[in-house]
Amino acid sequence: MKCLTALLLLAALSPAHAQDQTQTQKLQKEVDDLQATVKELQAEVKELRAEKAPATSAALPATAANAPPAGAASPAPAAVTPPAAKLTEVPSGQVNALELSDAERSPLPPEQSVSENEDSASRIDNEAPPTNPDLKGFVQIPGTETLIRLGGYAKLDAIYDTGAIGYPDAFVTSTIPVPKPHDDSGNFTMQARQTRLSMEIRRPTIFDESLRFYFETDLFGGGAGNYGLRLRQAYGQLGNTYAGFGWSAFADLDSLPDTLDFEGPPGAIAPRQAGIHQFFRLGENSSLTIAAEQPTSEVSLYQPVAPDVVVDTPHGTQHVPDLVLAVRTEGGWGHVQFGGVVRQLGYTDYQQSDRVVGGGAQLSGSFKVGPSDPYSDLLMFGAAWGRGIARYLADTGGLNLDAVVGPDGKLHPLDGVGAHVAFAHYWSSNWRSNLVYGIARIQNSPLLADDVFHHSDYGALNLLWTPAPTFTAGVEVLHGRLWEQDNRTNDDTRIQGSVQYSFIK
Repeated sequence: MKCLTALLLLAALSPAHAQDQTQTQKLQKEVDDLQATVKELQAEVKELRAEKAPATSAALPATAANAPPAGAASPAPAAVTPPAAKLTEVPSGQVNALELSDAERSPLPPEQSVSENEDSASRIDNEAPPTNPDLKGFVQIPGTETLIRLGGYAKLDAIYDTGAIGYPDAFVTSTIPVPKPHDDSGNFTMQARQTRLSMEIRRPTIFDESLRFYFETDLFGGGAGNYGLRLRQAYGQLGNTYAGFGWSAFADLDSLPDTLDFEGPPGAIAPRQAGIHQFFRLGENSSLTIAAEQPTSEVSLYQPVAPDVVVDTPHGTQHVPDLVLAVRTEGGWGHVQFGGVVRQLGYTDYQQSDRVVGGGAQLSGSFKVGPSDPYSDLLMFGAAWGRGIARYLADTGGLNLDAVVGPDGKLHPLDGVGAHVAFAHYWSSNWRSNLVYGIARIQNSPLLADDVFHHSDYGALNLLWTPAPTFTAGVEVLHGRLWEQDNRTNDDTRIQGSVQYSFIK
C-alpha cells in the first residue's frame, strides 16, 4: 500500500514539473525502482502462500459446508487467534511436565527409591513426588494439552534363605514355619515378579485444576512362582479429589524404607484399596485428608475346647466404609503425618452375627540429616496402634486377626501394634545404604489358637549402587523372627541380590 501511495503521489506531482526535464527524469527513475520493488514483494508473497497452502489444507480440509455459494464474493480471511500458551519445544519429544502444567514440586527433599512407590502416591494439588521432583519423562500428545508417561522397571531378585519360609518371593516373617523344621530347609530362588509397568497422564481442565490418571501393574498375580499380571493401582485425581483403587489415605509412603525386599517391615501400613479422598490445604506446606475406603472385616473363630466340637465358619461383613483422616506438614527438612482410621467390624455364620467398632492411629515421618548434595541422609519412622487394624499391617493382613468370635457369639476386636524405623545414608551420589528395623504385634488372647501369629520382628541392611538414574544394583541381608501365641518361635536369614532397570527416570 505504501508503494502504491508513492506512485499516486508521483503521478500527481509530475504535471507540475513537466517543464523541468531533469527533475522529470529523476522522478521517472524513482517510479521504476518502486515498481521493481513491488514486483519482488508480490513474488515473495506468492511463494509464502504456496508453502502455507499444503499445511492449511491438511489441518482444515475443505468441505461443501465451508465453501462459499456460487457467485458470492470471497469472504475476508479470518483473523488467526494465537494459542493461549506456547508449549516448550523439546527435540527428543520428552517434556518437563512441571513447566507445562500447574503442578508444583513437593517441598520434600529429593530422594531415590528402589520400589518407586512414592512416584505413585496421590498428593495434594497433584504435586511432583520427591523421587521425581521435575516430573521428567512425559511426552506431549500432538495437538493436545495431554501429557503421558510410561514408567516402571524390570527387576531380577536372586534370593537365598538359610532357613525355611512360607513365601520365598518376599520376606514375609509371618510365614516362617514354627517349630523349626529338622531337615535342611535352606532355599535359593531367582524371580522377576516385582517387574512393574505404569502409565501416568496429566492435563489441565476447564475447572482450573489439573487432572491426573495413574495405572500400575506388576507380575505378582497368582501364587508363588507364577507371573500373572496383577492390578496395583488405577485411580484419577482432579485437583484435590481422588477416586479409584490405590494406596490408602492411612498410609504414608514417604516414611517407608528403601529396601530390595518387596515386603518391607512387618508393622508398616501400606494397603491398597478402593476409596475416595479429599485433600484440603491448611497452609503453605500443611494439608488435611479425609477419605472413605473399602471396608474388609477379617475375623477368625475362637479355638474350641474340644477338638471334636463342630462350629460354623464366620464370614466378615461390611456395612459402612472405613473412614480415614490424616493431617500432614512437610518442608525441606522432611515431613510429619498423623493419621487415624475408624471402622466397623462385623461377622455372620448365618446363625448369629455381631458388629463392633474398631480403629487406630499412626504417627509417621521423615527427617533430613545433613546437607543435600544432591541427596541427603534420611531418618524415617512410623508407629501405629489400634483395635481391629490387623488388616492394615503388612505382616498380618489376610490372617483374619482384626477380631475373633468368642464362644458367646460376640465379636472381640484384637489390639495390634506396628512400628518401624530406618536410616538411609548416602556414601556418595551413586552409593547408599539403608538400615531398617520393624515389628508387628497382635495381642495374646485365650480365644486364639496356640499356632496363631503373636509377634514378629524384622531387620534389614543393604548396599545399593545407582551409577545412572535408570540402573540400580544391590545386595541386602535380612533377618526375621516369628512368635506364635504359645510363644514358640523360629527365625530366618535371607541374602538377596537385585538388578533393576527403570524405564523412565
